[in-house]
Amino acid sequence: QVQVVESGGDSVQTGGSLTLSCTATGMTFSFKDYDVGWFRQVPGKEREGVSCISVDGVTDYYRDSVKGRFTIRRDNAKDTLFLQMNNLKPDDTAMYFCAIDVFGNFRDWVRGPVGGFRYSGQGTQVTVSS
Repeated sequence: QVQVVESGGDSVQTGGSLTLSCTATGMTFSFKDYDVGWFRQVPGKEREGVSCISVDGVTDYYRDSVKGRFTIRRDNAKDTLFLQMNNLKPDDTAMYFCAIDVFGNFRDWVRGPVGGFRYSGQGTQVTVSS
């Protein structure tokens, strides 16, 4: 049974920082074998891709609105994905989800509505107040 668990969400003020974590187990292959990413959703709006990273951690892409503020990182030895978020803004307020087995073009995945993926969890809420 696949289990994807996101954590680290919280309520912070503008300019604050958070680090989100995601662990994934039970997939057909190991965590290290999948391209992974983060997407977010605000109620009533489309899910949008935030960032994604290749299996080896070398290639990553970011949504324009988070470039320079967010950093995606993976620890394949611990089957864990991270999203370091700095200089948070009220527009970053959303439920954040981890995506396992991201597929399609990475640039498109973070450009508009979130692209394809196979697994995700229940999400972790990030709230940024002004």
